[in-house]
Amino acid sequence: MPGLIDLHTHSSVSDGTETPTELVRAAVAAGLATVAITDHDSTAGWQEAFAAASGTGLTVIPGMELSTNYGPASVHMLAYLFDPTDKTVIAETARIRDGRMHRAERIVERIAVDYDITWADVLAQSVDGGTLGRPHIADALVAKGLVSDRSAAFESILHWRSGYYEKYYAPSPLEGVRMIVAAGGVPVLAHPATHGRYRVIEERAIAELVAAGLVGLEIHHRDNTEDGKVRLYELATKYDLVVTGSSDYHGEGKPNRLAENTTEPEALERIVAAGSGSAPYRG
Repeated sequence: MPGLIDLHTHSSVSDGTETPTELVRAAVAAGLATVAITDHDSTAGWQEAFAAASGTGLTVIPGMELSTNYGPASVHMLAYLFDPTDKTVIAETARIRDGRMHRAERIVERIAVDYDITWADVLAQSVDGGTLGRPHIADALVAKGLVSDRSAAFESILHWRSGYYEKYYAPSPLEGVRMIVAAGGVPVLAHPATHGRYRVIEERAIAELVAAGLVGLEIHHRDNTEDGKVRLYELATKYDLVVTGSSDYHGEGKPNRLAENTTEPEALERIVAAGSGSAPYRG
């Protein structure tokens, strides 16, 4: 699978602004050879992405960005090539999505005390059956003219210090790794050095995740700090972890552009070799 490889993208199934079909078309237009579809806590976009990739030459890696909580921190886990029919995965991701939705409702109730926004405004920004969360609240705030864009929403009204924020249910990173591995998947920590987050997930915890089956670290990501990347490389070398790079593309939902960070073919080969729950789709 030579060519540019981007292993972290989102469609409208979660908080991207493009359908899986549009995401695949954008990946082809960006010159990618391989793209992973990794919507939050959902596999609902896989089949549409495969169909859209047919005949294009694009390889689609089926994946997901699993929500986990580590103490007060939200830690995201990229999961590749797992079995989407695994009963534990289905039950746990449904619980996470339900928690996200009800948490979002409560956040909107709080915001509505001070701003002109309703739950119906938020639902209008989402896709039926998709993973609904704070990005959809941000889109509703934009649509109502209360902020200029998603970034402005998260820097102000949706900031965790704003008084409107609350956490939602998610498993621990260790539980997440174990679940992904049991479903034949390949777990990779997503952007773990964001704003010093690598200090939150200390080496002892990384070692525990590795023992449970953690395969890699997403190091090449625009949100990882430079100091954090250095530390992550040290950990990747010590524990023989795969190093990945990705855009974390959300369409117009974020400034991130496809292929702004990419993964080496050798790293993808290790991921594919480790996965047994599903297979890459070669269009």
